[in-house]
Amino acid sequence: MDLSAFPITRKWPAQHPERLQLYSLATPNGVKVSIMLEEIGLPYEVHKVNFDSDEQLTPEFISLSVNNKIPAILDPNGPGGQPLPLFESGAILVYLAEKSGQLLSPDPAARYQTLQWLMFQMGGIGPMFGQVGFFHFFAGKAIEDKRPRDRYVNESKRLLGVLDRHLDGRDWVAGDYSIADIAIFPWVRNLVERYDARDLVGFDDFKQVQRVLAAFLERPAVQRGLKIPG
Repeated sequence: MDLSAFPITRKWPAQHPERLQLYSLATPNGVKVSIMLEEIGLPYEVHKVNFDSDEQLTPEFISLSVNNKIPAILDPNGPGGQPLPLFESGAILVYLAEKSGQLLSPDPAARYQTLQWLMFQMGGIGPMFGQVGFFHFFAGKAIEDKRPRDRYVNESKRLLGVLDRHLDGRDWVAGDYSIADIAIFPWVRNLVERYDARDLVGFDDFKQVQRVLAAFLERPAVQRGLKIPG
């Protein structure tokens, strides 16, 4: 398989060009895709995109991910047998689910129930939890005016409440384990562990979210995917 037409392979050469190429970092968005790949068992090769040296801003990376965000993939065996470059973690999850026939129901009603929760993460949980991280844990914590932080904290609490009520009586977000869980729970884990916001958002009040997060973190594929790339 020749991937030389894709500029990204000049900076991150493919040692196994017949495998799906993953360009990522172990962030909540990044591990969505590594967890998914571990769950479905599709062979892949991982390339670490180092933010410390701004590799996400290089022309080679932007040639694949025009929004200069991780994760991105290059599938040498895309639709019609042609290579497929793809960015945006939600789109990648849907693509891999359809490619593998796993973790997204073929039943139309169940499929759209799953997709609505994927969009819930993409439009709500990711942006809001990320802002809590900025204002509580990273550089924004030095801002004396706490109104911006509190705005995102309150919205994160609301989102956790929506999720908690929905999970009451359910094993997983969309009934069966799916890409919705793979999208949501790395962000929940990051909020309480990486951002140290457990007390700030009152996480102990959300018993159903705690229960499903614990089940998620027990999955072997999740444990492997959270460490990729190392």
